[in-house]
Amino acid sequence: MSMSNAILANYDQIDLLPQSLEDYVDRDHPARFIREFVDAMDVSELGFRERRSEEGRPPYANDLLLKVWLYGYLARIRSTRELDRACREHLSLLWLTGRHAPDHNTLWRFWHENRPALREVFRAGVKVAAAQGLVGMICQAVDGTKIRAVASRRTVEHGKDLEKVLKRVEASIAEMEAAEQEEAGEYRLPERLQEAEKLRSAIRESLGKMREIQQSGGSYAPSHNLQISTDAAHSLIVGVSVPQAVGDGGQLPPALDEVRRNLGRLPRQVVADAGYTAHETILAMAERQVDFIGGTVEVGRRSQPRPGVDPAFRAGAFVYKAEGDVYRCPAGKELPRRGIQRTRVGVQQHVYQAKVGDCRGCAFRPQGCAGAGPRTVSHAQNAPTVEAFRAKMQTAAAQAIYRLRAAVAEFPPAWLKAKIGLRQFRARGLKRVRAEALWACSAYNLAQWARLRWRVRPAGTEA
Repeated sequence: MSMSNAILANYDQIDLLPQSLEDYVDRDHPARFIREFVDAMDVSELGFRERRSEEGRPPYANDLLLKVWLYGYLARIRSTRELDRACREHLSLLWLTGRHAPDHNTLWRFWHENRPALREVFRAGVKVAAAQGLVGMICQAVDGTKIRAVASRRTVEHGKDLEKVLKRVEASIAEMEAAEQEEAGEYRLPERLQEAEKLRSAIRESLGKMREIQQSGGSYAPSHNLQISTDAAHSLIVGVSVPQAVGDGGQLPPALDEVRRNLGRLPRQVVADAGYTAHETILAMAERQVDFIGGTVEVGRRSQPRPGVDPAFRAGAFVYKAEGDVYRCPAGKELPRRGIQRTRVGVQQHVYQAKVGDCRGCAFRPQGCAGAGPRTVSHAQNAPTVEAFRAKMQTAAAQAIYRLRAAVAEFPPAWLKAKIGLRQFRARGLKRVRAEALWACSAYNLAQWARLRWRVRPAGTEA
């Protein structure tokens, strides 16, 4: 039984009046916000390359291509050919481009030639958001996420293999140097030795850039370490970088320096997990006068057991007496403090040494002294700044702030992976990877900004 009221496609339908481009998308569509955002900027001052054409077809405007790419990342279209197809098929992009259709070569040239300007686009967006009160600069959270690189484990260089090759190259260099000295009587650098030196330098450089990082599932894969700084007020990204580092250690000071370049100042407080918490980081935050809320840091330890020392005379058997600031050994002799050594940043090594005469005439010298000199004992103590940080992290207020870290720091990476599909970079090379990270984070900020501030204007009102 057929339904007479069913709606069927009429492919011969002719419009009485031409369609209006403004009817292609709804008034609250994200494409409209992207257009307003780009039109409000002076693209020529951001460093975009201007193309001139005296003959042939005029080039596409930079602001038009910028709108296409921003919408592409927001709509999870990151391929030039997919974006080429979308410009001809998607109503939102037809509206955004004014029914122009730049091809994939044009899109790629714009993406490739304007990588330095992308940093300025991201920075301009952050500054505008800060001017509208969306960036509090009171508390920020920093976190890193692992994004797979465009490389296979079967073709990537492995550290162990490179170390074997490096040993063979160094052995060959040593043989060639000896042969040249025997033949010429003096040292000179022949052409074949120069090539070997270049190979050794290249291998050492590759060993320093190994970035095979453990993924969330436990497996290892060639990956990049995407570092994101998020403002706690409205979860906007205020800093993004892709360093050549496997872990998060040492990345907090550069992350804050990037925030200062973007916004002109540092936040009052920064929160990061235990991967960032180290003595060097604590001292760097204190130097920048930023309140650091982080994970645990190790406590000072006593000296490690020395070989040849009887277990009864190891450092743990020595008793510390605070009255005279001395250690007492199991034989009853005192070891006064001799000085402080700074073998690590943020750690003070207190050294205590027995008198020469006490050890020389001691009956327990074979068991208690491994060397020819008198017995020494040392214990490590954190610097006052580090100890103050440890005491602060024991308070309930600091713990409460630290518990909020995950909600702020881990939301942007999760959004980028789920909404944009940024689980693997599409570009090769660190410069291109950094550009792709900027595109993705700019699209994230636009989405959050539109949700927080952009409202549909009533019909007939001016922009």
